[in-house]
This record gives sequence, C-alpha cells and structure tokens, in this order.
Amino acid sequence: METQPSRLQQLLAFYRDEPNDPFTIYALATEYKATEPLRALEYFQILLTEHPDYVGTYYHAGKLLEQLQKPDEAEKVYREGLRVSRRAGQMHAASELQQALNQCLGLDYEDD
Repeated sequence: METQPSRLQQLLAFYRDEPNDPFTIYALATEYKATEPLRALEYFQILLTEHPDYVGTYYHAGKLLEQLQKPDEAEKVYREGLRVSRRAGQMHAASELQQALNQCLGLDYEDD
C-alpha cells in the first residue's frame, strides 16, 4: 500500500524542481515555523535576499525573529517590509507591518 507524500515532502519536491519560486520557499518557511524555527528562518532569509519584493515574507519573518528573541533583527525586517509594501501599493500589508513594528518597539499601548 502506497502512502501519500506529506505536505512537507511535496513542498520539498516542488522546491527541488523550482528552487527560485518564492511561493514554494514561503510555504516551506511556514511549514517549518512551528517545529523547526531555525530552518524556517533559513527559508525566510532566502526570500529576504533573493525575493525582496515578496511582501508576505516580512511580517512572518519579523514575528519569527521576535520569537527567537532577536528584536533588533525583527525591527529591521519590519522597517524594510514597510518600505517594500508601500512601494508596491500594498497598504493592508503596510498597516500590519506598522502594527508589528509598534508592538516590537513597545509602542502598542491601549487606552484605558
């Protein structure tokens, strides 16, 4: 009886076939985020370096850096993401990145 390949196995096969596809790289980063955060970070770094216009990367890469207790690196990623998303006209993404940046900097106060 043959078993179906796991989602991760499928993504790795796609990556072998198309190593420059940003969506596949992003999917791999997302897949690894919960179980192997350092491996996820490797894939996010590939996106940040080789596909800097892939707006979806910045929020999740920044959050992962915060989780890994690297707030200075997260701040840099959020700031670059803001620049890229605004240039691309993706204002919803820019808004989310601004909120994440504010939270990272401790500026996410609430009115009492």
